[in-house]
Amino acid sequence: MKFIHTADIHWGMVPDSDRPWGKKREQAIRLTFQAIIEDARDSRADLLLISGDLFHRQPLARDLKEVNYLFSTIPQTQVIIIAGNHDRIRKNSAVLSFSWASNVTFLESEDVSSVYFEDINTEVTGFSYYTAEIPEPRLDALEAPEDGKIHILLGHGGDANHVPIDRAALASSGFSYIALGHIHRPEILLDKKMAYCGSPEPLDKTETGRHGILYGEIDPESGQVTTLDFIPMAKLRYIPLIVRVTPDTTNTELYLKIAHEIEQRGNDNIFRFKVQGMRDPDISFDLDALKLRFRIADIIDETEPQYDFSALFAEHPSDMIGFYIQALKKPDMSPVEKKALFYGIHALLLTTDERS
Repeated sequence: MKFIHTADIHWGMVPDSDRPWGKKREQAIRLTFQAIIEDARDSRADLLLISGDLFHRQPLARDLKEVNYLFSTIPQTQVIIIAGNHDRIRKNSAVLSFSWASNVTFLESEDVSSVYFEDINTEVTGFSYYTAEIPEPRLDALEAPEDGKIHILLGHGGDANHVPIDRAALASSGFSYIALGHIHRPEILLDKKMAYCGSPEPLDKTETGRHGILYGEIDPESGQVTTLDFIPMAKLRYIPLIVRVTPDTTNTELYLKIAHEIEQRGNDNIFRFKVQGMRDPDISFDLDALKLRFRIADIIDETEPQYDFSALFAEHPSDMIGFYIQALKKPDMSPVEKKALFYGIHALLLTTDERS
């Protein structure tokens, strides 16, 4: 029996909505979900498991129609869905009255329910969110009966406010596979038995690393997962990088260095840069031009001007510069204290230059 495990698609979300590439990110979410459907078709998967947050918010009828059409193109695959905390079911939710394609089962009850597929002797169990938070560990006490069926559990959560999980309890629950959602980073918690698939696309700049789906196979005789492979799906990555400078680094050199790092890793990705090191006190790096050319979510300037405070104090022992250094310079300074010292010295030196 073959299955694809996905979750946290967040259909309808516009990541980086305040950036020029925001609409393309929204489109990437939809295109990647279409690619998942194509993978289900090409692999002839028996099940497509969606462990919550298919939608970013309460879906409208048009959203339901869009994804339902995609599901209808893979009639050989049974699609099982639960609602997560983002697309939780509300009183007047369109989900409650929607007519899904014949191969789609939405486990829409807030109580634990199951669906059985006789042709593959597989029962899938789960429940949907009706509130933004569920602090109770509702999965831990569930156990699969010993009835010769393949048993799969869908769950959404894993933190203190969203269905906390006891891994040891679930490890002994008897389910062939436990398909989890809510955590956007893929992680196999128990070897070929329980896993977070992660989100198919990274959804904000903190979600670095790989993103995709899990493809699995379960032996119908033993009921054990024999294959569980991660398949990359994301159109792009958020990439954090550190660029180091020296007092000899110029604006042009830094610009070319960052441009090279981006071109080496692919212009379609989105980058977060930290610029670190000692710089010439007379240079202030202009990084805005890079944001106009590339997809850069952040550039954080953590550089420090290379002042020789001992020499400066010797040169200005009894004026404002000397007094300022004496008052602020100390061991183990915090970043804020360092900035105050650097900016203050820079301003005082400019004032001194203007007077001379």
